[in-house]
Amino acid sequence: MKKRSILLTAALMAAAALVTGCGEGSGSGGPFEPKDNINWIVTSSPGGGSDIYTRMISDIMTKENLVNGQTIIVTNKTDGSGEIGRNEVANTKGKKADYTLLTFNSGDLMPMVQNTKNRSSNFRILAILAVDKQLIFKGDHTKYADFSQAVEAAKSGTKVVIGGSKGDDIATYDALIAELGISKDVMSYITYDSTGDAITAALGGHIEFVISKPAAATEYVAAGSLIPVLALSTERYTGNLADAPTLSEIGDYENVEVPVWRGVAAPADMSDSAAAFWSEQLKKVSETDAWKTDYLEKNKLIGNYMDMAAATEYVTAYEKEYMESIGVQ
Repeated sequence: MKKRSILLTAALMAAAALVTGCGEGSGSGGPFEPKDNINWIVTSSPGGGSDIYTRMISDIMTKENLVNGQTIIVTNKTDGSGEIGRNEVANTKGKKADYTLLTFNSGDLMPMVQNTKNRSSNFRILAILAVDKQLIFKGDHTKYADFSQAVEAAKSGTKVVIGGSKGDDIATYDALIAELGISKDVMSYITYDSTGDAITAALGGHIEFVISKPAAATEYVAAGSLIPVLALSTERYTGNLADAPTLSEIGDYENVEVPVWRGVAAPADMSDSAAAFWSEQLKKVSETDAWKTDYLEKNKLIGNYMDMAAATEYVTAYEKEYMESIGVQ
């Protein structure tokens, strides 16, 4: 069967990464340096992958003195599945725009272009820092020994419930269901505000499986509360996730993966000098040992820094391809 993935080709990613320049402008009155608190919006709940990502970057920026001693205030805004928070950032104007950041990844872009008039052009894409993938986990209350048993049960008409977050998790579920050839009525999906909320539901026995990136699930795996049962990737993960087989290992299927790029955006009205500053600071974050070890290595992500120019080109192409794939103009 045809492998399903909405990520652009690796060649396009590599080509985009070669684009340089941070868009410094002449109308900003000189180089930007923060002199006030920074407001960083995350459109998912605390404990999810996006929240962990944001707070790791914020901590590194503070510890490495990359924000001129100013305070970064991280605010979780999940109303309207995150659309209210994203719209707020898109419409932030003036000086405040220079002090506003937004966690922005493929899982944010997907529902945004489906459900709103906002597009990536309504933001300044400051950088991409990493690529993430998912797994399926089961909790203590799940009656199936592994995911292959759940597949067989679903094919026999028994309802199986999977939970997860928005955007890329839904796209991964869609790709999985299509490859398995199972109806969504039988192997159904419940959408939560964040992966953390979905994990809580799995731990409470409200759903049988949860789709999660390693970052959000790692502490529960270490504690034995969540067990990885399927790697949504072309190869197995390592460490305490290594026991999870890929889809091709449990049946006559092609592996399914929907890699997630993780980036940072800002209001479109952010000045050129501020945008150049933030893109450069994010580059410095990506070069720290803390980022490489405590975030990428620990959470099984792929480091992939792109500056503002490269990230903007990449996200624009990604958005165009995704919109064409779902028939959105």
